[in-house]
Amino acid sequence: MDDFDAGYEETPSEETVSHDSLDEEMESPKLAPIPGGEINGVTADRLRGFIERVERLEEEKKAIADDIKEIYSEAKSLGFDTKIMRKIVSLRKIEQQERLEQEELIDVYKHALGMI
Repeated sequence: MDDFDAGYEETPSEETVSHDSLDEEMESPKLAPIPGGEINGVTADRLRGFIERVERLEEEKKAIADDIKEIYSEAKSLGFDTKIMRKIVSLRKIEQQERLEQEELIDVYKHALGMI
């Protein structure tokens, strides 16, 4: 046995912590929730209500995004250019006067660059 092996003990000491207990410690919350309690003037139930509302809206948002994706896919299968469709959708969100100003500026810039 060399000097390195001499200092190594085979049996685990009482201070040894298993990986399972570390995993359990990391997964468990440090502070237990306070049912109906108050934290900095906010009740736990009210906070939970906000979180649950946001979660429901996130689910709805994902469902709507999936529906939009499906519509673009259907349009593409019928031969429409979805890139142009997306551009039209974004242009329709802008008020007419602002859109006209942007189009005029684009024409000025194109002319300055020799694109027209």
